[in-house]
Amino acid sequence: MTTVKASMAGTVWKILVSEGERVEAGQDVVILESMKMEIPIAAEEAGTVKNVIAAEGNFINVDDDLLEIEND
Repeated sequence: MTTVKASMAGTVWKILVSEGERVEAGQDVVILESMKMEIPIAAEEAGTVKNVIAAEGNFINVDDDLLEIEND
């Protein structure tokens, strides 16, 4: 299982995937907003989204868990 973590602090602007969805390595899965900039966060490995931890509108800190991906 791989956990996608926030690379910087900010607000979760948009979650681009849902539980059960297949994602590829490098695919954007969450967009953070910080200092009026949109920062895409990509999956590091391919797999199936098992748990979306973050919620849109929540403030998150560096290294907070965003979602979990079960690797194939």
